[in-house]
Amino acid sequence: MQAEDLKALQAPFKERYRSEPDAAVITLKAEGQLGEGVTCKLATGKALVEAGLHPATGGSGLEACSGDMLLEALVACAGVTLNAVATALGIPLRGATLKAEGELDMRGTLGVAKDAPVGFRTIRLAIELDSEASAEQRATLLKLTERYCVILQTLRQPPPVTAAFVD
Repeated sequence: MQAEDLKALQAPFKERYRSEPDAAVITLKAEGQLGEGVTCKLATGKALVEAGLHPATGGSGLEACSGDMLLEALVACAGVTLNAVATALGIPLRGATLKAEGELDMRGTLGVAKDAPVGFRTIRLAIELDSEASAEQRATLLKLTERYCVILQTLRQPPPVTAAFVD
């Protein structure tokens, strides 16, 4: 895709959202059903995924781990955002490899140690860029990828999240 194609594709959306800000607010949804054993089946946009316990907490390793899925969502979002930014700026990319990794202390989620956090301690996103982009272009790509990546921004500035039983 060329920069002009991307701009043409997004122009009507940008115009509408400028004139009708409420139209820009969308709700994304996810749904799952409890599965066999200690699993949960999720319907994603493209497939059915069965999530289960991580092997470090007693899982078989055959089901998807929700922590892995979070990191995969970060990689996917950052990759799409990087590609869109490069396209919009006319910076040619031969490719890029994105890797996310993070540390968890399983004592927290297993309730073994009250001082151990439940959740990631740190998350790192590394991007290996295959491009002739200058250092300035690379810095701009990273800055704008960070700025516009929905998952990265949500992790950095978490919104209020509620959980409740519904009837």
